[in-house]
Amino acid sequence: MRSQRLTLVIFIGMVLGILVGYACNKLWPDPQTAKSIAGYISLLTDIFLRLIKMIIAPLVFTTLVVGVAHMGDTKAVGRIGGKAMLWFVSASLVSLLLGLIMVNILRPGDHLNLPLPDAGTATNLNAASLSLKDFVTHLVPKSAVEAMANNEILQIVVFSLFFGVAAAALGERAQAVVNIIDETSQIILKITGYIMGLAPIAVFAAMAATVTTQGVGILVTYGKYLVEFYLSLGVLWLVLLAAGSLFLGNGVFRLISLIREPFLLGFSTASSEAAYPVTMAQLEKLPVSKKIISFVLPMGYSFNLDGSMMYCTFATIFISQAYNIPLSIPQQVTMLLVLMLTSKGMAGVPRASLVVIAATLVSFNLPEAGLLLIIGIDQFLDMGRTATNVIGNSLATAVIGRWEGEEPLPAGAQAEPQAA
Repeated sequence: MRSQRLTLVIFIGMVLGILVGYACNKLWPDPQTAKSIAGYISLLTDIFLRLIKMIIAPLVFTTLVVGVAHMGDTKAVGRIGGKAMLWFVSASLVSLLLGLIMVNILRPGDHLNLPLPDAGTATNLNAASLSLKDFVTHLVPKSAVEAMANNEILQIVVFSLFFGVAAAALGERAQAVVNIIDETSQIILKITGYIMGLAPIAVFAAMAATVTTQGVGILVTYGKYLVEFYLSLGVLWLVLLAAGSLFLGNGVFRLISLIREPFLLGFSTASSEAAYPVTMAQLEKLPVSKKIISFVLPMGYSFNLDGSMMYCTFATIFISQAYNIPLSIPQQVTMLLVLMLTSKGMAGVPRASLVVIAATLVSFNLPEAGLLLIIGIDQFLDMGRTATNVIGNSLATAVIGRWEGEEPLPAGAQAEPQAA
């Protein structure tokens, strides 16, 4: 009941934020004034996201170390990791392919009645900063402290895996350390509960600031593109949930019910980090064991960004349509395979989807300035991408738990509290 009340309050905060943002946009139509006002409003969101970022590194480290240590051996780590990567790769391919299919069916870029930017216009995005080589190099932290200070989730996962496996190998000799880390994780989770109480205020401020600067008019201007992208996301949700139901059965309906809160939180703040702690808590109620959640979920935030993956193919082909530069089927398939590799460098890169798209445009001789067509509404698009990533990672974690023999409860049932 408490979770349902928080979900309702978050939704109310989102609606009120849109209304307040609309009023501010009408009262102060000057872009500079609106931007200044939005800056003050968004301070509330910034504080919330800073609080979330404050706990992400210790939360990932403590829960993952304890989870791996409790698995008991490296074979279990390898087995679960292999199953997770199999799901991640499959889901990524489906997301990329579905984005390609939907953009070719809907063709949102055809007959675009907008002034197209000059092909030489700068986008201020460094497309060269993202490559498979950079990703592999970035995978291993130079310093565990630096990785935690910068909230580099993938690097924290790598260090935590080494730490957890070593603790498991030492057995009883490391048990005291594991117990301390376990108790620390409980403290961090308690702090998380305090922070999540601020979520409705943060959601209100995020929506109000966005609508104050952008106005609802931009939703009308780009209405066709927005509606068709969200329609495509809806199809992806159905595909993912249908795939999940093959493994979870009726448990998939309980999962949908449980992730409403992190879904709304991710959507309204456009921040995966904001949804991460509450996603962990909700998955425990499915129930999925802590060792599975703490291992699979952080990996998913690096390798299983389903919404972002779909957007990469959808937006790239949209830009080619807008410029009336057709791409053949072989070229589009090649693009899909290239994105399958380069998109794995998304984690930790600011405005990652746009950077990946910029790099892809350059590779296929499409005008990079086409990004200017979508940058203005990227916040609204990012909301859908983030919410989809929440669904994809929750589903992946639940399915891996099922593969490991854990049975989800039917909808409406209550899970027993898990032992530490």
